[in-house]
Order: sequence, then structure tokens, then C-alpha cells
Amino acid sequence: MEQLDSKKKLKRTFVREEAYMIIRDWIVDGTLQPNQQLRDKELAEQLGVSRTPIREALLRLEDEGFVQTKPNRSTTVSPIDSNEVLHLYSIGWTLEQLAMKQAFENIEDEHLQMMETINLELKKAITEGNQLNAVECDNEFHLVFIDISPNKELKRILVNVKQKLKRVELYYFDLVEDVHFSCEEHERIIEAIKQKDLSLVLDEIEKNWRLSFARIQNHLVD
Repeated sequence: MEQLDSKKKLKRTFVREEAYMIIRDWIVDGTLQPNQQLRDKELAEQLGVSRTPIREALLRLEDEGFVQTKPNRSTTVSPIDSNEVLHLYSIGWTLEQLAMKQAFENIEDEHLQMMETINLELKKAITEGNQLNAVECDNEFHLVFIDISPNKELKRILVNVKQKLKRVELYYFDLVEDVHFSCEEHERIIEAIKQKDLSLVLDEIEKNWRLSFARIQNHLVD
């Protein structure tokens, strides 16, 4: 049997993965707008790769709901659907509550300090109008306790859900006037953890998610 060239195989894998991540990030950060048409030839030229990894990336993104392809029509960036957003938020708080249940006994003072520091960074980013940093800080706040959970599959699902919600939150960031309230909601989560009241912590997590959805709900288009 002929010896395989592992370097070539790995290189192709890296190109395919990198193409996927770049296009996904362009969709999430708004570089590629909802309903924008995607042409594999143009994307291949922009990224300096062949059309094959672009097509593979688009198929993967379609499976994940970031793009859509209609029969005999071109591929476009998926629109932001109000019903889907509601479903994503409800999935988000349910899974985060599960993560908290699994992590609760292992949360220590250092984790609380991390959450407090990140929340201060979030407040600063919101004050400065730094959309990307604010959304990333918000995700990092929740990741502190999510990462303590031993449930790897839960983390994987949450990463995908949060990527989709990151896109939504960046898209509507400038339209939401009371986004700063999320910092206060985070403070209540921290305080509930300090009180060692799991039931209250779970309630505060759900409130944070529900209020986050409420802040953008009026701006969603059916």
C-alpha cells in the first residue's frame, strides 16, 4: 500500500476548517448580511482557496442553519427569524441551568472573582458602545460556570447556540437602549451563588435570558 502524505491531508483539513470558520464569523459579525447571496467562486477568490473547501463549508453552515439553499436557486445567508430566536433563547437558558446544576458545588471564590471582573469589562464595553467586545464579555461571563460542568456534549451544543445568538445580539445591539441592565442581572446571579441558593441562581439565569430576549423582541421581524 502506498504511503500516504499526512502533511497534504492535514493541510487540506486545515483549509476546509479555516474556510468554514471565516465564513461563519463573517455571518455572525454581520460582514455577510441576512439574505445576502453567497457565490462560492467569489468566496474562494477572497480567501485564496479552491471552490471545494468553500462548498464544503457552505454545506456545513447550511446544516447549522447559518445559510440556506433553495432548489435551483443560489445560497444565501439565513434571515434572522423571530420564532427561531425565541427557541434559541429558551434552549440557552435551559441548558445553562443544567450546566449550573452540574457546576454549582464546584464554584469557588476565584470563579466568582472572574465573573465580577468580566462583568466590569462588559459594563465598560457597553458604555463605550463596543458591540463585539460587549457580546464576547457576556458570553465569557456565562462560560465561567459552563466550563466547570463536566458535560462536554452540553458545552458543544451551547457553543453552537451561542454563535447563533451572538449574530442576533450584534445585529440588534445599536437598537437596544437598555442593554446595560444585563450587568445588573449578572450581579444578581453572582449574589445568588454567594448565598449558595441554587434555586435562586437558576431563577436569575432564566430571568437574564428572558430579559435579554425581551430587549430585542420589539425589533424582530416575523
